[in-house]
Amino acid sequence: MSNNGKRPRRVVQLSDTATYVLPYLYPAELSAISLTCKTLHLIAKSVTAARSSDACRNTEKVPIPFINSTADSHPYTYFIYTPTQVLSFSDAPPRQPWGSSSLEQPDLGLILPPTLEDGSRCECERCDSESVGCPCSRQNFPGLIWECGSGCMCDLGCANRVSQRGISIRLKIVRSQRKGWGLHADQFIPSGEFICEYAGELLTTKEARKRQQTYDKLKSTNKHTSALLVVREHLPSGNTCMRINIDATRIGNVARFINHSCDGGNLSTVLVRSSSALLPRVCFFASQDILKDQELTFSYGDSGLNPNGSKCFCGTGCCTGIMPSELT
Repeated sequence: MSNNGKRPRRVVQLSDTATYVLPYLYPAELSAISLTCKTLHLIAKSVTAARSSDACRNTEKVPIPFINSTADSHPYTYFIYTPTQVLSFSDAPPRQPWGSSSLEQPDLGLILPPTLEDGSRCECERCDSESVGCPCSRQNFPGLIWECGSGCMCDLGCANRVSQRGISIRLKIVRSQRKGWGLHADQFIPSGEFICEYAGELLTTKEARKRQQTYDKLKSTNKHTSALLVVREHLPSGNTCMRINIDATRIGNVARFINHSCDGGNLSTVLVRSSSALLPRVCFFASQDILKDQELTFSYGDSGLNPNGSKCFCGTGCCTGIMPSELT
């Protein structure tokens, strides 16, 4: 019986359903379902291509692609994306669509940290260098920047919200044989330019140490890499140090791909405090002019204190051969 050249309704329904469902699948699930029929294979292939083309899931101003010119078969690496820090998930984080043809920003389904209701805010119409008396424009110290917060009257166009507007420079995630994935510049970046925040799950110190023990055990299999960053902020009293644990292993942004460099790298690490925010955010700025295709790196810490650390492949003249770890 002729159907006038139209596709069977069953195939159309399968295609429509799969186009919606497949972006939610983990890589192993996506690979398995692609083997079931030609229709699903083609849709799975398009999902993989979309994932490779943008690690950010349409949440940033510019797409950040994966580039793999090595002989292995890794078109991308899977993780849950968040543009800023979120509260930790004790169980598996929610599934997140990745690879959809939709250009709309997805609902990430993540929980942001609470803010402090302490009245810290500004009502300035302008908060740029010409404004006077803005309560948010406190004196910046080395390694610390103050910005306007959620309770302030100004919007994201405010000059005092540089780190809150997301990633606006072109970057790419490049895979190498020895170092694995690394974040590279895809344009010239002038010194002082904001790069990105180090986004991930905020952990208690107890949970951070527990996860690190798990990651250390998995490291021996050579099939797992962690992205747990520990930062210590010395408070104004001088007698207190606040520890901030951010784990981008399961949930994070492209900062999780920034590799270590024993010479300090080309990025500076800055704590950014916003009015009413409970905790500071860890952000990266270019510490020097960075050329297109150059890898972005920073120092994870003093690697010489841990002789049992992982091997370092930064390749700098002062490389110790050992990666920093929690012991440092």
